[in-house]
Amino acid sequence: MTNRVDLVADLGEGFGAYRMGDDDALLDVLTSANIACGFHAGDPRIMDATVSSCVQRGVAVGAHPSFPDLAGFGRRAMDLTPDEVRTDVLYQIGALEAFTAAHGTRVRHIAPHGRLGNLVATRSDYAAAVVEAVVSFDRSLIVLAQDGELATAARAAGLQVAVVGIADRAYSDDGTLVPRSEPGAVIHDEAEIAERTVRMVTDGVVRSTSGHDLPVECDTVLLHGDTPGAVALAHRVRKELLAAGVTIAPLADVLSGKAGRSVRNG
Repeated sequence: MTNRVDLVADLGEGFGAYRMGDDDALLDVLTSANIACGFHAGDPRIMDATVSSCVQRGVAVGAHPSFPDLAGFGRRAMDLTPDEVRTDVLYQIGALEAFTAAHGTRVRHIAPHGRLGNLVATRSDYAAAVVEAVVSFDRSLIVLAQDGELATAARAAGLQVAVVGIADRAYSDDGTLVPRSEPGAVIHDEAEIAERTVRMVTDGVVRSTSGHDLPVECDTVLLHGDTPGAVALAHRVRKELLAAGVTIAPLADVLSGKAGRSVRNG
């Protein structure tokens, strides 16, 4: 289906003296980074250092906002109002933008994290709140999302949407991710993850937990950095994509190429 894809991972997800994942090693593989903005992980020092590292490696910086849930790593549901979601997201983008400005770059995309990221796929009010935050901040931001309410609302607002394929997560028959609380939600077999990723990018399908092939777009592949063997897995996924004839490219290039194909085919 495509010969180009972006590779993205969640970075800067430590706090204080605590670190999660090997960000420096992952940066050798990536073209984009989702950077924690302080609500589920990250602090001013980590955000500053992570943005600096991205700039040095030529990796595009994106905001990774979440619920205000530092203790639960942003993975717990919270009964926030849509306006709280809007202002929390706007606050977090603004915090990251301060560091990107200091390092001579800017925030290029937004990817809601954890439970917020799951809920904006199914809750139209939360999706609208995130879109409103983006529109009021910078309409050029690319919205990373799975197919669902956030993607629909972002497109309706005229924003660019990049559909995320998640290499190591199980998909239900309806195309949503299997909740992490359920068995088998996270796939650990390296060969299986690499094979699933290549199929998502080249064939436009992903195998669901019940064995059905689901149609899926994939503009960017999310590589998790906080699992055992994450760096080796990231290198394997990149290597097998290249072997399948896929070009690893910045997200803006992937989307512009996709738009060009749509115009030619239209």
